[in-house]
Amino acid sequence: MKQLILGNAAVARGLYEAGCCIASSYPGTPSTEITEEAAKFPEIYCEWAPNEKVAMETAFGASLAGNRAFCGMKHVGLNVAADPLFTMSYTGVNAGLVIAVADDPAMHSSQNEQDSRHYARAAKLPMLEPSDSAEALAFTKLAYELSERFDTPVLLKMCTRVAHSQSVAELSPRQEAPVRPYAKTPQKYVMAPANAVRRHPVVEQRLLDLSAWAETADVNRVEAGSDKSLGILTSSTSYQYVKEACGDRFPILKLGMVWPLPEKLIRDFAAQAERLIIVEEGDPFLEQYCRGLGLAVQGKELFPLCGELSQNQIGEKLGLPRHVGSALAEELPARPPVMCAGCPHRGLFYTLSQLKCTVLGDIGCYTLGAMPPLSAMDMTLCMGASISGLHGFNKALGQESQGRTVAVIGDSTFVHSGMTGLANVAYNQSNSTVIILDNSITGMTGHQQNPTTGLSLRGDPAGKIDLEALCKAMGIARVRVVDPYDLSACRSVIEEELAAAEPSVIISRRPCVLLKYVKHQAPLSVEKDQCRGCKACMKIGCPAISFREGKAVVDATQCTGCGVCGQLCKFGAMKEGEA
Repeated sequence: MKQLILGNAAVARGLYEAGCCIASSYPGTPSTEITEEAAKFPEIYCEWAPNEKVAMETAFGASLAGNRAFCGMKHVGLNVAADPLFTMSYTGVNAGLVIAVADDPAMHSSQNEQDSRHYARAAKLPMLEPSDSAEALAFTKLAYELSERFDTPVLLKMCTRVAHSQSVAELSPRQEAPVRPYAKTPQKYVMAPANAVRRHPVVEQRLLDLSAWAETADVNRVEAGSDKSLGILTSSTSYQYVKEACGDRFPILKLGMVWPLPEKLIRDFAAQAERLIIVEEGDPFLEQYCRGLGLAVQGKELFPLCGELSQNQIGEKLGLPRHVGSALAEELPARPPVMCAGCPHRGLFYTLSQLKCTVLGDIGCYTLGAMPPLSAMDMTLCMGASISGLHGFNKALGQESQGRTVAVIGDSTFVHSGMTGLANVAYNQSNSTVIILDNSITGMTGHQQNPTTGLSLRGDPAGKIDLEALCKAMGIARVRVVDPYDLSACRSVIEEELAAAEPSVIISRRPCVLLKYVKHQAPLSVEKDQCRGCKACMKIGCPAISFREGKAVVDATQCTGCGVCGQLCKFGAMKEGEA
């Protein structure tokens, strides 16, 4: 049966059809939907792990036990999981193990443009890279075959355009994979130096064997072209752009396995073309490999290193007609991202801004606190870095930073990688104030459960971390809880904890306003006769508030009745209920 299917859903379907039994992941755009879609199949046990390292180790344990397993993450998540990844290359697997990593060229929702192909090369692991939904499904199934045939984890590299676009894929029934018996083999799985040194040659031989397989594999194919003055080597979405720009004019070597690479196939293809061009997004990964073979190629001198490619860019550099696309009659106004109307983080960030605090931030939708008019964040680096960074900042400046510097971190991010930073604060005693923004969900990636919510990926009751008890158990004596809608209480608690001569934690607790179970208050309205046009209500940057004809206006379709703006109005112009 053929079906129009999202790329991420196609990977999930591939997991199902291949007989995968266990999936452990951490949500991260653009990879999140893979595990969410896999959870729709009762045959696959699916879970959200606290972070990507735990997810990968869980999947490895399931593979060790003899069940086909999976873990998924975005590109920066692979950094978190790099420790087990490199050693799993040495141990190999028992049952098949597939690791999906989704890159984000142009940084639609990420803090960098990392190219995950380097991980495959560095960890000496095979990597498959689909270019559409049909390949996403087929390559996922193939990955399990390769994993078990070559005794290796297999990386499946997605990217935003493949993950979040739809194309037609052929669906098939599930094929149950027999459970592989576990046999105690310490020389293979206990990576003490004496065993690891014997496994390294195994890894190197495996790469040679995979390279030989790649020479004739169907995933790497040559497509004929009428004009042999030019040959194009490409993969992933770049292949789709090339086809749209060039059609069948030039010969194309389309790579589905991007590591290890088929040396002979590439050399033979290059020999048939007068000019060889590499079209790839991200780093010149394929280009550098070809240059290492001594081939004369063109790549990044034609196409940009940063951002995504397009069919128009490719056509222009190859001297082809511009691809016909839709054009707007006029330029659209900029629409910068903003926290939602009623977001519980807004009141807290407004308070921090008013107190002129230095705020070390973290990864989450609350990173938008850095945007004007709040402008209440000074740094965002990576998951968990807010707390560790605060500790170092305060240790470096001492009394200079006392009473004005805080870290902010979400509940999910705190469990992901903030706990170790807080342990460092408690252990090494920096006078640091950490604010946990507990909105009862993983908000940025689309409302996934986490270990603080008490619900599993499928919404079933699950273990729940008590943040107050956890922080106290870690050695933090001062733990306060505040409602971020209450500006007066926020200010009072923050001032008190910043003045304290010991580490402290403030938990800003109110659920995300977009959660289905959250009941909104009646929208506010503006009493125009009482509005003085002072624009105090505009200082919180709520998208439900605008200014027209010198007066504030509340959009009742957006307003959730949080009441934060009313606390700023000195003239009582904000009223409950519509005017």
